[in-house]
Amino acid sequence: MSFSSNVKAELCRAEPERHCCAVAEACGVLLYCNTVSPTLIRIVTESDDFAARLPRLFRQAFGVRFDALPESTGKQTFALTDETKIQSVFHAIGYSPQDSITLHLNYSLLENDCCRVSFLRGAFLAGGSVTDPEKRYHLELVTNHFKVSRECCNLLLELGFSPKETTRGGSSILYFKQSDAVEDLLTFLGAPVSAMAVMEAKLEKDMKNKVNRIVNCDSANMGKIVEAAQAQIAAIRQLQEREALEALSPALQQTARLRLENPEANLEELAALSDPPVSKSAVNHRLRKLVELSKAPAEEE
Repeated sequence: MSFSSNVKAELCRAEPERHCCAVAEACGVLLYCNTVSPTLIRIVTESDDFAARLPRLFRQAFGVRFDALPESTGKQTFALTDETKIQSVFHAIGYSPQDSITLHLNYSLLENDCCRVSFLRGAFLAGGSVTDPEKRYHLELVTNHFKVSRECCNLLLELGFSPKETTRGGSSILYFKQSDAVEDLLTFLGAPVSAMAVMEAKLEKDMKNKVNRIVNCDSANMGKIVEAAQAQIAAIRQLQEREALEALSPALQQTARLRLENPEANLEELAALSDPPVSKSAVNHRLRKLVELSKAPAEEE
């Protein structure tokens, strides 16, 4: 099952406790389903859990049974074709089949917080999807009705959410691309387990990114250490070829020998190998001095 299917399965586990919530959820389904007209209501879904929920929801909300039920799993289609049933559905959600050409939110159905949650849950079950958080963060609600999408956007804003808006192939879309926004909305709709999965995926990604940054930083630092060591060794070899190394102070000679014997050691390790041990800054100063002397004319050594 996809992550989106798992979310819908979680949302379908709890039945509407009140009649008003059932009506609000069914209204969300209708405004985000495939077809709603005075002669046909058609709902298509690939979610087995939503498909099992729909007949119970419509009986509880409207007291009607579907005229056509899906014959197999996969893409499942429910339909109401009896005009008497459709009229009772329209009246229950505050529409007139004769007057309603442009569908819109009936705010009288959404006065209670529980009904707002139910409406948005129905909208998501019918027209929503969410991407696997291990790939990216994206939750969207898709409807064919522009006015419905605009009013649903305003409803979400009132509830503290900030969706983005776009269109695709004639459909109006509200979407979220931030992980925390996806988490919050899933929790609000009644899918806390799925919200936790989004949170865990984000934490895992953040941890991987942190490890990668540390590894990259360590690799860069190691590269600098190796590059500096190679320059120091080249300088010491040059002093040896010029027979200038023996004329230097014992401290410089000791540091030169330690660098040649330990080409991969860092400053701290060279400082510990010195006899007696010295500080990193002292070793760094000596190595810089050796590099400077290698660049000086022979008479200045």
